[in-house]
Amino acid sequence: MAQSMKITSVSTTPYEDQKPGTSGLRKPTKVFLTKANYTENFVQSILSVVKPNQDSVLVVGGDGRYYMKDAIQIIAKLSAANKVGKLVIGQSGILSTPAVSCVIRKLSATGGIILTASHNPGGPDADFGIKYNISNGGPAPSQVTDAIFNESISLKNYETCSDLNIDLETLGKQTFIVGDDKRTFTVDIISSVNDYVDLMKTIFDFDSIKRFIKTKDFKLRFDALHGVVGPYARRVLCDELGCPEDYLAHCVPKEDFGGSHPDPNLTYARDLVVEMEKGIYDFGAAFDGDGDRNMLIGKNGFYVSPCDSLAIIGANHDAIPYFRKHGMKGMARSMPTSGAIDYVAKEMNVGFYETPTGWKFFGNLMDDGKLSLCGEESFGTGSDHIREKDGLWAALAWLSILAHLNLTAEEVVKKHWEKYGRNCFTRYDYEQVDSSSANQMIEGLKQLVQDQSLIGTEHSSCGQTYTVSKMDDFEYTDPIDQSVAKNQGIRIIFSDGSRLIYRLSGTGSSGATIRMYVDSYIATGSENLAAPASEVLKPLVEIALKLSKIPQLTGREKPTVIT
Repeated sequence: MAQSMKITSVSTTPYEDQKPGTSGLRKPTKVFLTKANYTENFVQSILSVVKPNQDSVLVVGGDGRYYMKDAIQIIAKLSAANKVGKLVIGQSGILSTPAVSCVIRKLSATGGIILTASHNPGGPDADFGIKYNISNGGPAPSQVTDAIFNESISLKNYETCSDLNIDLETLGKQTFIVGDDKRTFTVDIISSVNDYVDLMKTIFDFDSIKRFIKTKDFKLRFDALHGVVGPYARRVLCDELGCPEDYLAHCVPKEDFGGSHPDPNLTYARDLVVEMEKGIYDFGAAFDGDGDRNMLIGKNGFYVSPCDSLAIIGANHDAIPYFRKHGMKGMARSMPTSGAIDYVAKEMNVGFYETPTGWKFFGNLMDDGKLSLCGEESFGTGSDHIREKDGLWAALAWLSILAHLNLTAEEVVKKHWEKYGRNCFTRYDYEQVDSSSANQMIEGLKQLVQDQSLIGTEHSSCGQTYTVSKMDDFEYTDPIDQSVAKNQGIRIIFSDGSRLIYRLSGTGSSGATIRMYVDSYIATGSENLAAPASEVLKPLVEIALKLSKIPQLTGREKPTVIT
């Protein structure tokens, strides 16, 4: 028998700091725990913008981090009171960000709420986040997040069913009767992995990958960094591809990610790098907290940069059944991402787009049928199968290519360089920098943009000289809805095509994160084609630091992370 629930209106005080960033609201967990009604306010703001009704279906899940289950209970209480008809929630609250997008699209749901701070650490002394995805399965666009923020700063009360509690562990439906009008509110607890894995089996030829792994005795190492990908990797590698359990590492989701930083890069996924350097495993992958990012490593520790990975998937897309069936409609990258995929798109004569950072900018292009493959240098790769970047999808795409070409990862990358040339790329992250110092650095660069005083000037380091041909603050006009995104990053472009880019990240939870990107192209036939990227880029890095004055303004002699 359905339980009857009373709706209560609770007075609250609005907060001024609930503006969603690139991917939702991210704050230290203690903010959600100690500020009265902080979570309730933001969830109510989302619901007030969504304006749900009895037909509304919201998908809810997260990466398993600390406070996630408590937040899901709050979402359920407020959703029931705000006339949502149905919540679909992953068992134990677990759903990767790609899986949420998958389920939203499969059910034609109204949208979804994801409890994650992505690649940020988790735990009571770390970070938490709440993100809203729209009906196409992708992150809410700026007009929606702006509306949510405007709602949050004027909020006076929220509606809740305070006595409602849901069972997150038992699969199946739970039904509640809500309010004086006796509305039905349903909660459906679903498998965290089934829908996503079923989708992957329509995209890739699992039998072909399985034969390749078995025939070649091809050893894999998938490291989930104690994030949400663990159950998905176990299901795919062990149950579907027949791999032994010891191909998996750190695949049990933990509230604090095992005390580590769930960011798949050379610094925070060092355990995987060390294992791959031993030469035992042929191909390795690491994934972030919510499963939308990936780092790929070949045998003996050969690093596959995210920029190269994207270009190589594009160049070898015919190895993937999904692309053979649907074709390659277009390719895109975020502006800071290296130009490697540009050469592939040009050679294939398909549409190409350069967008600001943030997956939401790809969604419009996909929905309009203009885009099949896209990616960001920040270890994000994906296609139009969903509207989020997808870490496990990227690893399976590479396994498909390796099986199709019968080559190692290193051989695939070097053959790609021989055909298209190589974009040497690096990113310097300065995390938790004093905000005023970071803003001073950006404002100084913006003044140079305004003055255009660098145009034509020469800059030398390590015996190399570069001439500035262009400097701007990147601006993007969406070709579908004509919306304009301004101030997306300072670009310094040299006459040889090399680029320096500076941005303040929108994914941190406190302070500021400065990101500095360096991109330089090496033509085919060059003797430096396979040289270490750090050597190739050293002159440009020194010029980039000198022009931006990052060390002087921030007091940082070196970045937190180099990728």
